[in-house]
Amino acid sequence: MTEIFSRFFSNSSQLMKKSAIREILKLTQRPEMISFAGGLPSPDSFPLDDIKKVTAEILNDDGQAALQYSTTEGDIKLRSLLVERHNREGLHLTTENLIITTGSQQALDLIGKIFINPGDVVFCGLPSYLGGINAFMIYGARMKGIPLDDQGMRPDLLEKSIIKLKNEGNVLKFIYIIPDFQNPAGVTLPLARRQEIIRIAERHDLLIIEDSPYRDVRFEGTPQPLMSALDHSGRVLTLSTFSKILAPGFRLAWVIGHRELIDKIVTAKQSADLCSPAFVQKITAKYIEKGMLDLNLVKTIALYRERRDHMIRCFREYMPEGIKWTEPEGGLFLFVTLPPSMDAAKLLERAIRKNVAFVCGSVFYCNNEGQNTMRMNFSYTGPSDTCEGIRRLAEAIREEMASV
Repeated sequence: MTEIFSRFFSNSSQLMKKSAIREILKLTQRPEMISFAGGLPSPDSFPLDDIKKVTAEILNDDGQAALQYSTTEGDIKLRSLLVERHNREGLHLTTENLIITTGSQQALDLIGKIFINPGDVVFCGLPSYLGGINAFMIYGARMKGIPLDDQGMRPDLLEKSIIKLKNEGNVLKFIYIIPDFQNPAGVTLPLARRQEIIRIAERHDLLIIEDSPYRDVRFEGTPQPLMSALDHSGRVLTLSTFSKILAPGFRLAWVIGHRELIDKIVTAKQSADLCSPAFVQKITAKYIEKGMLDLNLVKTIALYRERRDHMIRCFREYMPEGIKWTEPEGGLFLFVTLPPSMDAAKLLERAIRKNVAFVCGSVFYCNNEGQNTMRMNFSYTGPSDTCEGIRRLAEAIREEMASV
């Protein structure tokens, strides 16, 4: 059947790949399966009663507008509240600097659409978020990975790669970076590196796409400034989302940046979905206005800190020698490194037979490396299932070590 329709598919459609994470999630629907694969927030963090009350208020007080189309830029009240929050962080925004999108994934797709021509070079971390890599590759980007260490992307290797590729005559477009609790590695970029990467972008006239979905989910340590707050030349676009701090089912996110860049995203969004849903935007604006977002976020952070600590304790108890893992200050993930001789894909097959699942780290590498790594989500699974899942995984690792 595919051969019958193949001539109709565009060149860009040939570059599309199904999400490895979403495909794994299909395999983990059995009730006996303990899955650490998805980047799922805990349902225990969802403020159901508050949302019911706010939804009723919106329908009673502003129901007709809530059920109507919104502007492409987004609900003005929601945008104003988000601008206020960012300006308290040291930014100087107006609503012209902010657009609401239907999830951060839409923002990544729109960024790919407006910036990337086939063959353009985009820099990202090794490893980096799979959804970002796929969104850019669909438009023909040539992804160039920059290795991370325990403080995130290495600026020295970034500039070395920029100079080399520029001298070879390539067109370089932007640096894609997740500075806070990076997905999947969990590391955070310190202030000095944020400043240096901005200086590198200025020297070589590149944009920076700062993907910041986990920034507010910090358990400990010192919050670092947004890169957009450090930028004085308008070259940083920052993506944020309500998926990790409210509810992913709302599919609401936002982008801040120079108004000329935001205006181009507005134009691209008009041909994508016209506007994000007015109903959930108005609910979210009311929820923020009542102070409920910050109150619930305190509870969410406490819950996720407890679950991170619990997973780390289980790792320490069950994992054999030679297994390393990150201990992030926030976010949703641990990143695990197996011995060099092990293949996480083979381990996954063995683990699934034991009814436990994870995501192979190699899917986050744009250069096909990372075969001995894996990503583990700690936010979704409850304490008893977490320890049982880690026990099963450790058993699978020991068996795989013996077979290797």
